[in-house]
Amino acid sequence: MTDEERDQAIEELGADVDATVSKAAKTIEPGRSGFAIAVVVFVALIALLLPWAGGEPGWRMFAGDGGAIPLLFASTSALFGVLGSAAALVTRRWGLSWVCTVGCWVSSVDGLLAIWSQQSSPVSGHPGTGPGLGMILMWICVVVLAVQWTRLAWSRT
Repeated sequence: MTDEERDQAIEELGADVDATVSKAAKTIEPGRSGFAIAVVVFVALIALLLPWAGGEPGWRMFAGDGGAIPLLFASTSALFGVLGSAAALVTRRWGLSWVCTVGCWVSSVDGLLAIWSQQSSPVSGHPGTGPGLGMILMWICVVVLAVQWTRLAWSRT
């Protein structure tokens, strides 16, 4: 092997190592947290089938049946908690884990407001009917997802 061939082989090896390191820097390894996230996403899907507001199931909130705040919570929890989490687990992208982290924390605040809005008195002065089991379960799921995604997003070295 000549010196030129050896230098060429070393350059190719260096480029390959750089590409591998760059790819590894953009990915996460969920491990046990990934399984926990998958289970919580499944429970969140079940929560969409349970009553949320006024006896209506969570999926009906997308049609605006529960009001503006439950619609916002249903949208953010489905977008970040279910779809975002599934996409981040499948692709294992570090950037998506941060999107899920921030999105789930925002959704947890939306959920708290949605629960509060169901307990508050409307203009009539009568107390609200209260949140349904599905809304409370979804709020718990989103908070758990926010904590799990925060741990995963910060775990990358």
